[in-house]
Amino acid sequence: MLRRIRRMTLVVASGLAIIAVVAFAADYAIFRLRVAKGWTPYGSVTVLHYDAVPQRNGKTEFIFDPPAVETCIRAAFPHSGYPPCWYLSRHTEQRTDF
Repeated sequence: MLRRIRRMTLVVASGLAIIAVVAFAADYAIFRLRVAKGWTPYGSVTVLHYDAVPQRNGKTEFIFDPPAVETCIRAAFPHSGYPPCWYLSRHTEQRTDF
């Protein structure tokens, strides 16, 4: 019985890994096709960056940068060092803790 559960777990994990690799490869192929055809796979999102600096008295000082436009990729996964637009549009405030 334990052997059957281990085998089933291995089959399910292998299947999920294969699905993830195929999804990423298809997404990357579509991205490269868009670049090759001259279609723009890039987008832009306005993002607010700020730093959170802890003070000695236990309070936190926030230092805000002006809003900046960041480049993103219209894809499901990040490619070429750019985050996907769907993710960046949901995380428009980016905090850096020191």
